[in-house]
Amino acid sequence: RVERAQDCAQWPWLRRLYENDGTLTTLNLQGKFIVDEVAAKIATALEKNSALTTLYLSDNKVGAEGAAKLATALEKNTALTLLKLPVNRIGDEGAAKLATALETNATLTTLD
Repeated sequence: RVERAQDCAQWPWLRRLYENDGTLTTLNLQGKFIVDEVAAKIATALEKNSALTTLYLSDNKVGAEGAAKLATALEKNTALTLLKLPVNRIGDEGAAKLATALETNATLTTLD
């Protein structure tokens, strides 16, 4: 809990994700130096978030580990319709995890 409080102080948008803030429907984190550790925190919040529909994570440093965490979140999330991930480092392994998640996610319509 202490770590989550510290993270939310550093990234106010993360607090809003965790709290399922209904006014946060689009989150643009393009080029914000998001790494696997932060992607994992986003993924944890997305598992229970029912408000966010659009997430831009383009031009970051998300690798296969971060993509795998996001894939796990997509298996549970029922709100996200668009996820942008170009210009990251997800590689074949991360792409495969995301593709597998799409087999169970009926909401996501755009994954780039």
